[in-house]
Amino acid sequence: MEVRKAVITAAGWGTRFLPITRSLPKEMLPLLDRPLIQYAVEEAVQAGITEVVMVTSPGKSAIKDYFARQSRLERFLRRKGDVALLERTMAVSNLVAISYVRQEEHLGLGHAISTAREAVGDEPFAAILPDDIIDGKVPVLKSMIDVFEKHGAGVLAVERVSDEDTRMYGIIKAEKVAERLYRVIDLVEKPGPALAPSRLGIVGRYVLPPQIFDVLKVTPPGVGGEIQLTDALRLLLKKQALYAYEFEGVRHDTGTPLGWLKANISLALNRPDLAPGLKAYLKKLS
Repeated sequence: MEVRKAVITAAGWGTRFLPITRSLPKEMLPLLDRPLIQYAVEEAVQAGITEVVMVTSPGKSAIKDYFARQSRLERFLRRKGDVALLERTMAVSNLVAISYVRQEEHLGLGHAISTAREAVGDEPFAAILPDDIIDGKVPVLKSMIDVFEKHGAGVLAVERVSDEDTRMYGIIKAEKVAERLYRVIDLVEKPGPALAPSRLGIVGRYVLPPQIFDVLKVTPPGVGGEIQLTDALRLLLKKQALYAYEFEGVRHDTGTPLGWLKANISLALNRPDLAPGLKAYLKKLS
């Protein structure tokens, strides 16, 4: 089946960025000249997605406002004759069709995904965690959708993590079936290094079959007392195959202030308009 929809989860508290996230959703923090959430939407569009379902929570109206038409601003820019800025502003509202659902309680990633059931319907879908910005030549989600359409089974994005970082990820046990592609045998949520079956950690990209919604309904709370998507995937694995794709590219975890700062610097160094000045500044600091 064709993957046409993507669920983007944007309901978390953003506690690591307090106090600024008291009023500004973490997903609206700027990464260069765009908010974090826009990178997720753009990756979905580049992968062929035609409808985005945004999972938000109370206090996140700034996200919906950002993607809505800004008629007053557009009129101002039109009168000013600033065609370039007008086109950039209008492009944000025309990226893709976006609908919104609310996660009223923060009960875990699995629960957040489950709130999108009615909006997604009975079809496969992608899921994106906007904290993870992946810089690569080919959009990771596009490669994963290609794997899904070839094998007809769910696909998880994975990358190799260090021993000390296994406690931060869902870790897979897997057998390699092709270059950068694995068949998943088992999954464990945030194990210590001694219990981790590999060093392949699940990161914020998924392509999932609709059956995951039925599984999430019966998934008990796991680590942290939350409904963990990894636990639901482990139950799903008993009924159907899952694959893991070890993506090419650099992942930036913008979920922490340091990770966000590193992502800004890294992406700026790839921008011809920003790199020379930034390099000169960094050289002066060193």
